[in-house]
Amino acid sequence: MAEPSSSSSIPLPSGNDEQAISHSSSLDTKDEQVTIVKNLTPQEQEYQRLTDPSQGRIKAAFVTLARNREVHAMRSSMRYLEDRFNHKYNYPWIFLNEEPFSEEFINLTRQMTNAETYYGQVPTEHWSYPDWIDQNLATECRERMASQGIVYGGSESYRHMCRYQSGFFYMHPLLDGLDYYWRVEPGVKFSCDIDYDPFRLMQERDLKYGFTIALQEYLLTIPTLWERTLEFVRDNPQYIYPRTRPDSLYNMITEDDGLSYNLCHFWSNFEIGSIKFLRSEGYQAYFNHLDRAGGFFYERWGDAPVHSIAVALMLSAKEVHWFYDIGYKHDNFEHCPTEPDWLVHGKCYCDPGTSFGKCYSVVQSMFILIDALE
Repeated sequence: MAEPSSSSSIPLPSGNDEQAISHSSSLDTKDEQVTIVKNLTPQEQEYQRLTDPSQGRIKAAFVTLARNREVHAMRSSMRYLEDRFNHKYNYPWIFLNEEPFSEEFINLTRQMTNAETYYGQVPTEHWSYPDWIDQNLATECRERMASQGIVYGGSESYRHMCRYQSGFFYMHPLLDGLDYYWRVEPGVKFSCDIDYDPFRLMQERDLKYGFTIALQEYLLTIPTLWERTLEFVRDNPQYIYPRTRPDSLYNMITEDDGLSYNLCHFWSNFEIGSIKFLRSEGYQAYFNHLDRAGGFFYERWGDAPVHSIAVALMLSAKEVHWFYDIGYKHDNFEHCPTEPDWLVHGKCYCDPGTSFGKCYSVVQSMFILIDALE
């Protein structure tokens, strides 16, 4: 895979240029003090701002959907992220659960951070069947998918989770007043030091969505998702970013001019996003259209393709960021940056050879496009 573009990673000062992170340094002589001043490039100025914790926090938080039994996996995720990043910034943690959190979960997670922690329950109406769903048909669909050996094909709770992550988590009152969220799942690993503030990067560059890993969805879980999406596009052109513009992301999700979905999606168990975007009229209209179609229950639509298709249809290329420099692992899938210096200087401990992503060529093309537009 080619090296990341400047748009997809944060510029780092070189190991032999310590002045890259300061405006000046001084040399004492017998007769006078001589000040050496270096003019910083725009990238170095941005890096200086993004690595300065004294600027204060952005209106943002980590958001986690977790169950009480996942407390130890959650503590592990927190330990990684606190050590790699949040011990310098103390961004708050928001935990959500369809059931009340146990005292054990609350106490053990609070021990892992100096930041504020908040615990909320998912409203019943966001974790149950809407009136228009035929529950007998939904049961038949689950049984059929389970017999086909589809992962989570027979799971009812997984479908409620995907629907909640697609259309409701960002509406929880605990997220009111925030501009950005960083989704964190139990049992994930962060393998690189994050020496800048990704939330500030999102704000300064006016970004709406950030990711690390891109994969392909299993077609049997979303057989009619693209058809329902095309219905929405046809009926709601006012929400769609013009695909004829050079910075359109439309070709990231289709390679035959819209005849089919290429199944590429951002893996949403890691995402940093704009709450305003998800609460926007356009995104809400898209989710409501999909929700009415019933595919969360009659098929097994995941929140990752839903988020990704919405991003590609409604945002420009410059509003999406590949957090290439954040090493991340979930289950057997991992992203590890390939810069040799990062390993030598201890920024990352992961093996670049383990990086996985079936849609990296599509992602690469997207960021080549972004660079060309700058």
